[in-house]
Parts: sequence; structure tokens; C-alpha cells
Amino acid sequence: MSQETNVPGFPEFAPINLGMKNSMYPSFNLLKDGISEFTFANFYLFRNSYDYRISSIPSGGIAIEGIKAGKSFFCMPCCPQAHEVFDELMEKHDYMKNFSESQVQMHRIDLEARGYIVQEDRDNFDYLYNRSDLAELSGKEYHKKRNLVNGFINSYECVQEPLRKSNLGDAHTVLDQWREVKGYDGDFKAAKESLDLFEELGMRGAIYYIEGKPAGWCLGEPLAKGRMFAVHFEKAIDSYKGIYQFINQAFAQSLPVTYNLINREQDLGNEGLRQAKMTYRPCGFVKKYRVIHPDKVEFFPKEVEGPADCGPGTVHEC
Repeated sequence: MSQETNVPGFPEFAPINLGMKNSMYPSFNLLKDGISEFTFANFYLFRNSYDYRISSIPSGGIAIEGIKAGKSFFCMPCCPQAHEVFDELMEKHDYMKNFSESQVQMHRIDLEARGYIVQEDRDNFDYLYNRSDLAELSGKEYHKKRNLVNGFINSYECVQEPLRKSNLGDAHTVLDQWREVKGYDGDFKAAKESLDLFEELGMRGAIYYIEGKPAGWCLGEPLAKGRMFAVHFEKAIDSYKGIYQFINQAFAQSLPVTYNLINREQDLGNEGLRQAKMTYRPCGFVKKYRVIHPDKVEFFPKEVEGPADCGPGTVHEC
């Protein structure tokens, strides 16, 4: 890992680099809401996609700014700071992104009293599942999933191994084939870097072999004080029918039972992806909100730009 780099003080912002991990990681790990984007790994891996930049707030916490679809945004993983700091950020950006449900409960009345608009951002809600539900697939509501998994097991001999430095080459082989079949990059660059740096970023995952050949992998990290696990990347050679359903179940089975919930991220407003995620019967959502200045409502960007898996770690093969 590169030498530790200090995060500049507000109002200065600087690009995120690996040396900032020690300044950012502890605070993210203690956040209770479980927003999938609020991890050092996510901000680092998608730093170029959204031009993420970071600043340290004098009274504590950090602000992270970025650009999406030509519009500037910022987010504050910890609670909003003094009025003058928040107002300055709102003045310089088009909107605030990923305002958590606990933050909304604490600050919505004050923000609306000051003239801001607070809106649910449904397209960015994270999908939550009971780990045991995904691991067991029991009950009639999972009948189709079980059939796909059973069909896969009957057709192929598949072995799961923990992702290690020694088998990263095999994971890269799957990723390259995934991109070739899809015909577009999507989150290829971020996924590739996540493999190369998974240990440094505090991530864990698994790789799957069919008859000795690499066929799929997944990678994620703990959230919400260790009670939740977020699956950020899941790639496979989908010519093996049922492989994504198998990976979904097998990885859930391999996670320690201390992870009560699995976060499989957002659907970005893509209807096909939304339906696929709903078929796994989420037990809830990590709700997210946006804060907008009334003068900028009409300029708010669309949530979906291009293929559904262009966003941060969007797990889409359900």
C-alpha cells in the first residue's frame, strides 16, 4: 500500500488514493445504516468513474464530491455538519447524494425548514436479504431458484475456493471472458482493480471451478458494524446455466452466520434488474435520499445512464 496521505481540510478537496485508507476506513466501518457505497473500497475503486474527491470537515467527518451524468453531487457519510458548511456544499453542487435513513430522521425537519427538498431515491435503495434465506432457498417462493441450482449441480461438478493471491489469475480469466461476452466494459476496470487489491481493501470473496476450469467469482466486504455483508462484484461465464444462482447460494452458505444480512446493492432504476432482485424476496432495503436546492430541481440527472452494471459494483446477475 502507498504511504499514508492526509485528507485535506475543507474547503479543499483532493482525489482519493490508497494512502487515505487509514483516514477513511474506520469511520465507514462504524456506520450503522449499511449503505453499500459508504466504504473505502467503493470510493477508491470508482474514483475515476465519478471523479471522487474528498475533504475533511473541521468539526469531524468527511465530505466526498463527485460527478454523475454531468451533474455534481456530494455526500457526507456522517451526520451533516454546521449549517454554513452544509450550505456552502449545497451551493457548490447540484445535489446531495446518499443521505441515509437515520440522517433523514434526525435532520429532515431542519433541512426542509431551511428550504431544501428531501426526496427518496428509490433507484438507489440497496436490497437486503436474510443470509439464511439465500443460503437455504427454502419454501415455495424459491422453487424456481432451487430448480436452477439443482439443474446446475446435476450438470456440472463445481468447486468453491476462497479467493487468494494464488488464484487471482483464474479470476481475471473469468472477468476477461465476461467482458468479451457482454460486449461492453461496464464495471470491468473497477472489478479488475478489486481483484488486484482485495486484501489491501479489506475484501473477501470466492472463486468457482467447473471441471478444474475457472467459471465464476464474487467479492465483497462487511458493512454496518459487521452485521451485514455487501456483495460488490459477481462475475461468471453464463453459458453454464444456473451458475449465478449457484454462486449466490454457495457464497451465502460460506459466510459466517454472524452476518445476518446480505446487501446486494441497488437496481439503478433498471426494471429488469429490479424484477430480478425482487425474485429473491428481499427482507428490506437500505433506503437512501437526495437533498436538492429548490432552484436546481429541474436539473436533477437521470438515475440510469447506459448499461445497468455501469454503477458502483452493481450486482445484476440474479
